Amino acid sequence: MLWGAKLLDYVDYPTSEVLGPEATGAQVKDLIDRYGSVLIKPVFKGGVGKKGKAGLIGFASDVETAMREKERLYFVEHHFGNVHAKAEGVTFESAIPAEHEIYVSITDSTRFRAPTLTITHHGGVDIESLPADQVATIPFDPLTGFKGFIVANALDRINAPKEIISPLVQNLPKLWDLFNNYGMSMLELNPIRMMPAKRGRLIPVACDFKCSFDTDDSHWKRLQLPASLDSSNYSEFELEVNALRTYQGQSDVFVTNPAGTVTAMTFGGGANALVTEMLGDSGTISSDFGGNPPYEKMYDISRIVYKHWLGQSNVLFVIGGKANNTDIYNTFRAMGDALRDYFNTHGPLPLYVVVGRGGPNLVRGMGYLKDVLDALGLPYRMFGHDSSISGVVNYAQAIDDWMAKGGKEVVARRMGLEPEKKAAVS
Repeated sequence: MLWGAKLLDYVDYPTSEVLGPEATGAQVKDLIDRYGSVLIKPVFKGGVGKKGKAGLIGFASDVETAMREKERLYFVEHHFGNVHAKAEGVTFESAIPAEHEIYVSITDSTRFRAPTLTITHHGGVDIESLPADQVATIPFDPLTGFKGFIVANALDRINAPKEIISPLVQNLPKLWDLFNNYGMSMLELNPIRMMPAKRGRLIPVACDFKCSFDTDDSHWKRLQLPASLDSSNYSEFELEVNALRTYQGQSDVFVTNPAGTVTAMTFGGGANALVTEMLGDSGTISSDFGGNPPYEKMYDISRIVYKHWLGQSNVLFVIGGKANNTDIYNTFRAMGDALRDYFNTHGPLPLYVVVGRGGPNLVRGMGYLKDVLDALGLPYRMFGHDSSISGVVNYAQAIDDWMAKGGKEVVARRMGLEPEKKAAVS
């Protein structure tokens, strides 16, 4: 909320009152005097989940307690899944009394190919844990925008309390102005606390804020956010690949597990989401290299991926859906040439290659890649467009498991990297 409150102020959306880590004791006391208590939250770059369950949110109704919580949380470290984050200060936020908590998000949905509202009156929790009849997900037309009736219909669908509908109908459409006018790809408020005001009317106060930007949309620059607010501490690998972003071909990557054993070079946003989720801890990176990249760019991307990850990988996994405009031959030729050059420079290594793809020039592309893999002595399995992505992922996971349980030694011997084991002579 330190920056969320500032952004929401652009569209006059109600928020909790927030003080930054530089706040004095007198300022914190004034906040407590006016609201009764404050929440002390560590400041992490990016969205780091499960802070409350990890005991990383402090509560205080006096200055002494607030300052002790500040000391405890100022540089606290938080582990959540594969994510490790260290706080860089704290915020002091006014406590907002409320009977109702709301979850709201606006996202660019790949499912509906439209901006989509997700809302529930059971906020403050992971909405994935809620029954389907308690969450409304409604796409809307970006040309007509996000209107109040969309909110009213969504809340009516999930039988929300009547008293919360009118305040949300009046205020939530403001979020569309922020989302649409400043280049956002996701905006989430969880929770919005419905604070009682005069005459019993409720005010929807944002108490937590999360957003992400489409960096190809320059409108986000109008917010004049500091460069230090970047949500990621990029690894050397991510910096190298993302430097290749061009008008043609995507090059989006994120390291999911630096100790993974399956390196998936994925094509397409939908495939990326599915593959990353299914591979879990075994995957090294989450990637999307779609968009018909030219040969030179795909070669450079492959060279960087191989340099950073092949040495530890059991499986090189090339996966995507059935492409519409990506030249598969061009893509596979670049990947094969980069792999051949890697072996020439660094020497051969035991590796299993799994490929699942469809699209223009698929057979020609697979033929070229097959010739390279045969020349390098690498085992492989290729799946066409008629194979489900999830099934191919399962196959890659099975190969990874086999490689970890002795298959890697088998492959190494077949490649002549290890001497054949001879039977003992009695």
